[in-house]
Amino acid sequence: MKTDVEELTPTRVKLTVEVPFDELKPNLDKAYKEISQQVRIKGFRPGKVPAPLIDKYVGRGAVLQEAVNDALPELYGRAVEETEIFVLGQPDVEVTELDDGNQFAFTAEVDIRPKFEVPDYDGLEVTVDDAEVTDEQIDETIGNLRERFASLTAADRAVQEGDFATIDLVAEIDGERIEDASTSGFSYEVGSKSAVEGLDEALVGLSAEESRTFTATLAGGERAGEEAEITATVQNVKVKNLPELDDEFAQLASEFDTIEELREDVRTRLGRQVRMQQLSDARDKALEALLEKIDIPLPDKVVDEEVNRRNQQLEQQLQMAGMSKEDYLKDEEKSEEEFDTEVADAARLAVKGGFVLDQLAVQEELGVENEELSEYVVTQAMQMGVAPQQLAQYLTENNQLPAIVSEVLRSKALNLVVEHVKVKDESGNELDVDAIQRELNGDTGETVEAPSEAGAEAETADAAEAGADAERAEEAGESATAAADADEKAAAASDDAEKAAEQAPAADAKGEQSKDA
Repeated sequence: MKTDVEELTPTRVKLTVEVPFDELKPNLDKAYKEISQQVRIKGFRPGKVPAPLIDKYVGRGAVLQEAVNDALPELYGRAVEETEIFVLGQPDVEVTELDDGNQFAFTAEVDIRPKFEVPDYDGLEVTVDDAEVTDEQIDETIGNLRERFASLTAADRAVQEGDFATIDLVAEIDGERIEDASTSGFSYEVGSKSAVEGLDEALVGLSAEESRTFTATLAGGERAGEEAEITATVQNVKVKNLPELDDEFAQLASEFDTIEELREDVRTRLGRQVRMQQLSDARDKALEALLEKIDIPLPDKVVDEEVNRRNQQLEQQLQMAGMSKEDYLKDEEKSEEEFDTEVADAARLAVKGGFVLDQLAVQEELGVENEELSEYVVTQAMQMGVAPQQLAQYLTENNQLPAIVSEVLRSKALNLVVEHVKVKDESGNELDVDAIQRELNGDTGETVEAPSEAGAEAETADAAEAGADAERAEEAGESATAAADADEKAAAASDDAEKAAEQAPAADAKGEQSKDA
């Protein structure tokens, strides 16, 4: 087999592959066998039809086409391996010659990672926020916890802001009731502005059994975007009562006996959060500093795919939240053009960051061990709330382990960069990242990895929601015993995860040359 490489652009090549016809013999034999199973010719059982009869009744051309389709993936893979290019995505393949009995040739145009070297990254400096926990932050956290333990009592008066009102809503357009915009027995916190615009103002001052009609634009449903007449009727009014900030509350809301113990625990937890945020910021800013030293071309197709992925992800998140993109842009105070520009810039930065970390892994000859894959699977499984073995099985069955290897490898490459970067806080204090990492690990008895996206990814709504869940769990005062139990379960499950990880070789960066981006 002969392969020539033509560089179309710095990020796209054209492979021209010539294959002696003899190399297609196994594929031809397979094609004849499969077609023999499918055709029905009198006097011959399925699978026993001779090749000459298949050529006569089905056609040699159909057999050749079947053989070529079967051979192309392997031949393309061999061409990529021989030319040592790092391909991205699927190729555009064209058969250029099929001379029966003589030669077979095809071309494949495909995006590639640009060729470059990562420059020296010693001496880079980055600045992160101070690890400061204020009394205001502690008060806010405990205040949120008080909200979780608030009680509601009936009030024999008109609705005021902050009350909870049970209401009926009826939406009409031109006198026609809009069912998907109407509801009954809806408990609503007045002043939260979490429902249709104008509802909060309409409810204030109404007593039980009283109604008020107002005009608003429907945010969802089949008539979304249209103006409707909405009638809100109050069924009852309830007042929210917050518990007193005393020892009794501390015992109710946590495992602590006094309010001071609870405050100190909140301070410790917030301190861990800000220290972890420092680590995360250090990783992101270290990568940003490295990327500023490197100028490389990016494949348009790969960037476009990343833009589409981000837009699809946002669309899914907005659907789950019951929001439209217009509402989201309004809340963010951005125009459609500004949003698209931000997404495109973030996508380019993400793609570039991935390329740089992949190349750094190659230069530094980094590899991934099975134990590291196991640890990654266990950590992800715990965050997702599934059994590690279940996640490991899914990744294996869906051929996702190579992608996990790549992700772990990029993380190791980024860790290497952070080790060589000087990190300071806003006050000018130089931070020992390793010491902070050890401190956090020692506090929990588990390995803590500060979250960071290899491609300098912007925070997503999923990450924000995960952070909110974690904060709520901490506010509720989960006990150290429960955390220890979770660690024991993770440790017990790691063996299962490792077994699945062993099904993929302990790959290094060079072994990933032909993977999809």
